[in-house]
Amino acid sequence: MSEYLLEVNQLKMHFPVLGGVFRRRIGKVYAVDDVSFKIKAGQTVGLVGESGCGKTTVGRCILRLYEPTDGKVIFNGKNIFDIGRAELRGLRRDMQMIFQDPFESLNSRHTIGNILEEPFLIHRIGTVGERKEAVRNLLHRVGLDEGAVGRFPHEFSGGQRQRIGIARAIALNPKLVICDEPVSALDVSIRSQILNLLLNLQQELELTYLFIAHDLAVVKHISDRIAVMYLGKIVEYADADTLYENPVHPYTHALISAIPVPDPLVRKKKQILRGDVPSPIHPPPGCVFHTRCPYMKNRCMETVPELVPAPGTSGEDHLQACLRAGEITFT
Repeated sequence: MSEYLLEVNQLKMHFPVLGGVFRRRIGKVYAVDDVSFKIKAGQTVGLVGESGCGKTTVGRCILRLYEPTDGKVIFNGKNIFDIGRAELRGLRRDMQMIFQDPFESLNSRHTIGNILEEPFLIHRIGTVGERKEAVRNLLHRVGLDEGAVGRFPHEFSGGQRQRIGIARAIALNPKLVICDEPVSALDVSIRSQILNLLLNLQQELELTYLFIAHDLAVVKHISDRIAVMYLGKIVEYADADTLYENPVHPYTHALISAIPVPDPLVRKKKQILRGDVPSPIHPPPGCVFHTRCPYMKNRCMETVPELVPAPGTSGEDHLQACLRAGEITFT
């Protein structure tokens, strides 16, 4: 049995682009292009990058909400792309998702009690009384009063609605929870409360998280390891402390340099990324980051870098995809 709960191997998700009078396929969007990473049970891996880089698509492919173009996702020893719908339905008890927008992800016509009871009904778990008790326990676990059972989503604040979304995700005691930017739509004052709730639930329920976000400061707070994505590819992958203290890829360094320091006396030099993210329909040749990289050389426009050990390391502890790794000195 593998030591990893989840293994993503060379995952690709290319969406067709249709055009013309007859809506024929005229191209494709390279949303996810050859992504690989692993997560051990009880671990949190952060998946970070700018909007549109493919983070959410990776999460949806892992849950098989999208049928990928290529690759494998091994969950608990099984390739989920090789199993039938019936077996997948059973497997989904162990794989759940917390969505970005807590209002859009909750059915506005259903009460909170109905929303939280639904997972038990779908999987035919418990009697009526047992389900009602489970709903009350879920509300207490996420810090809400059981009086919420008869109320509707619009009656709650954004933070409270996200707590309800978290309660729904943990209802069936899953092994893996994919958190798709769970705090980005919330007020700054509420974010730390939700992050601490997720950390507490992870310890209580022995959960494994894939935490998707665009804010490296948030990811650092919760993650054991971090994968940095750019235009459908992972460009660096390491444990959180190593990534922040010794970034190797220029894109990672630029993201870290943009994190504000809560000290007015500290002046931090930022690496400003010029230009826009290229279109995923026509990604640049060679290194996908070369159009915005201040350290770009001619070979960067021709050769696609592989995800290999960073200079001075071995194995999979610190992986990076930069042709000039070891040559660059960040200033």
